[in-house]
Amino acid sequence: MNAVQIRSAERALSVGTWLIVAGAMLYSVLTVTPLMWKHTPDGWQWTAPILPVVVDAAVVIVVRLDSVLARLGGHGGRWPIALRWMTGGMTLALNVADSALKRDPVGVAVHAVAPLLLIVTAETGLAYRRAIAAAVAALAAQEAAERAAREHAAAERARLAREEREAAREAAERRAREEREHAARLERERDERERERAREEREHAERMRREEWERAERREAAERAERERREREREQEQRERERREREEAERERRERQREHERRERERRERAEREAAERAALLALGPAEEKRPEEEALQIVRAAFTEGLPVRGAAELTGWSLGWVSARYQDLRDTHTPTAPTVRVLEESAA
Repeated sequence: MNAVQIRSAERALSVGTWLIVAGAMLYSVLTVTPLMWKHTPDGWQWTAPILPVVVDAAVVIVVRLDSVLARLGGHGGRWPIALRWMTGGMTLALNVADSALKRDPVGVAVHAVAPLLLIVTAETGLAYRRAIAAAVAALAAQEAAERAAREHAAAERARLAREEREAAREAAERRAREEREHAARLERERDERERERAREEREHAERMRREEWERAERREAAERAERERREREREQEQRERERREREEAERERRERQREHERRERERRERAEREAAERAALLALGPAEEKRPEEEALQIVRAAFTEGLPVRGAAELTGWSLGWVSARYQDLRDTHTPTAPTVRVLEESAA
């Protein structure tokens, strides 16, 4: 048998065992619960299923652990054996107790089937599992031996192949070394030619750069000289333009100064002339009678400008104070007051 068949047989044994265990547990619970109900004090009948469940749980533990130990090839000693027979005996006693108390041999026989089947199945399953474990171990040892033999043969073939590869590798390395030496010699010769050509190219490039640099130096010197000449010409033109601008500004300044002096002179002359005219008008003295209106207006204007009071202007013109005050008001509205005029306004206000 191969490993697949052994695992299939072990799976069938395990499934069958657990089916028998489950059926026996269910039958035991249904059989023992009425017995426990009858022999339990009033008010505690609800605890009747506990005892069969506990006993059956011990059966489950025994079956499960025996299967694990058998699969591992171990042995639990005397206590697992004692537990198996004790749980089997308890299950058998609890199942047949009710029929035995009633002195019913048929009931005893019927109720003893499930416990006895459970006990025998547990023992038989353990024996089967130990036999299967031994068979699996033997099969594993056989497979290990065959595998070792195959590995030894493979190792021998590998050694021979390795020796052949080693010889081929040495031959290939020898050929590769010869080829590398030949290639290295060719490479050295090519490198020598390349270096010689590179040296000639560098010398040529250096010569070309030196000539280009000299041409650039000459061109730069010529450009620098041209820039300096243009700069000198621009500076000279700038100085000439600044000189002309200064002369033009000086000439304009002198013309403005002469114009200002002329205007100032004309203003002084006009002011002197107007002052003389005002002085002449004010020098006429008090009027004996009303002077002509035009002459009176000129006198009022002169008196206003010189800062004479309204009363003095009225005496000079011979006109009334109201008329002179109205003219003064007109002059105040149309002329900017001078210092004498301000005094007149202050006196009039007083």
